Amino acid sequence: MAIPHVVVLTGALMALLCLPCALALVLRADQVARRRIWRRNPREIRHLRTVDRELSGPRPRALPPQAPLPCIEQIAAELRRLDRQRRSGPTTESTVWLAAVLRAYDEWLRLACRSLGVVEYLQPLEGLDREAERLRLETELQANGVPLRPPQ
Repeated sequence: MAIPHVVVLTGALMALLCLPCALALVLRADQVARRRIWRRNPREIRHLRTVDRELSGPRPRALPPQAPLPCIEQIAAELRRLDRQRRSGPTTESTVWLAAVLRAYDEWLRLACRSLGVVEYLQPLEGLDREAERLRLETELQANGVPLRPPQ
């Protein structure tokens, strides 16, 4: 009589202990699959490490202070390219790379605002406030006729 109770109690305990791990594995299966893809291709890992190493060094200035402003079409193209990079691809796997892309995106946003005369406050902000300011600036630039995302 006591052996079936021990077996049932052990089974229930094992289920309770393993359930969170199984649930996490099911919910994050796509991230696990992406990591496996990166692990399988050593060439891509080598390239990503090279980029991480280069981006973690001292940051060069995007444009010298006295340089003439590029045309707004070039700025918009650069903003679209950086926006694609920050939303997808290997940027989502590397925090160093993502930080560098976001820095470059902010610099080009500031440049676009300077060329159109839009007031921006990106420099002193951090975190969620900075993301809200990015969204506000993107909306302002779109209202001024600068297409930042292709039509869907």
